[in-house]
Parts: sequence; C-alpha cells; structure tokens
Amino acid sequence: MNRKVILYIATSLDGYIAKPDDNLDFLSIVEQDGQDYGYNDFIQTVDTVIVGRRTYDKVASMGFDFPHSDKDAYIITRTPRSSIGSIKFYTDDLTLLINKLKSEDGKNIFCDGGAEIVNELLKNNLIDEFIISVIPILVGNGIKLFKDDRPELKLELISVRSFEKGLVQLHYKRINK
Repeated sequence: MNRKVILYIATSLDGYIAKPDDNLDFLSIVEQDGQDYGYNDFIQTVDTVIVGRRTYDKVASMGFDFPHSDKDAYIITRTPRSSIGSIKFYTDDLTLLINKLKSEDGKNIFCDGGAEIVNELLKNNLIDEFIISVIPILVGNGIKLFKDDRPELKLELISVRSFEKGLVQLHYKRINK
C-alpha cells in the first residue's frame, strides 16, 4: 500500500484552528448527537498519527485520554520525553520521520495538527490529502491553520459534503508536480 499523509482538521471560516489561548470552544457549535462528520470511517484508514506537542498537551489538559493511543503516535516536540506505550515523543527532523513512515508498510498517516506541524509539512510538500471541516463562524483571531510564506500548492477537489449544522467538509488531494 502506498501510504499517504492526510491532514484531517477543523477550522473556522476565516481559517483559525483555535482562538487565542488555544481555545477550541467554537467547535461545539456543530456538535450533534450521532454525527461524527465521517471521523470514525476516516480513522479506520490510518494506523499512524502525527501531532504537535501543543495539540497533545491541549487534549491532555481537557481531561481526555489521548484518543490515538491505539495507533503509532508521534508527538512532535523539541523537549525529549519517554514514550508512553505507543506514544512516542519525537525530537528529530520531521521530514526524515515522514519519509521513513511512508517507506514502510501500513495504513495512512493522520496529521492531527497543530499549525506548526502542518506548515512544516507544507514547506516540504509532505501532505498528500486535506480533509478540512469548515465551521460556520468567523473567530477573528487565534492560531491560523495555514501560515504565510509557504510554497504554492495546487490541489484537486475530491469531494464536498455539507451537514445540517452548517459544517462543510472539503476533501482535496495534492496535485503532484
């Protein structure tokens, strides 16, 4: 199988993945009983997760167990820490890690944020697909999903889905040059 790196993430209509102070409250406006926006189907297609340390710490601070502990998880950090089960704290070059993972057999690789990781992957042309859920809100300030000063990247639309609560999910794949 040819492994792909897939960014699966939610953003406000104006492009923020969090408000200032890593506030994610705006995500709750689209919560609906029985609706997971395709997440359970998607998560079955991956066996490896890449997450930034701030995103990992945010989940931990919310009182949740890390949701991907059943997969090979790489927390990208500058500070070495000991592994916790399948959770590895990775301090080396991200490009080397992604290339190594892509060369191995397995399912797809899920990039779960945050913005620093996404933009590092974009700079090195390492994201193959984007599944972006757009939340119907303009938050005005916070952490932008896509930073400036990254290379241009052409994408091909795979699908668009709209949902009752106003969320629109866009699925693109990178057009290889």
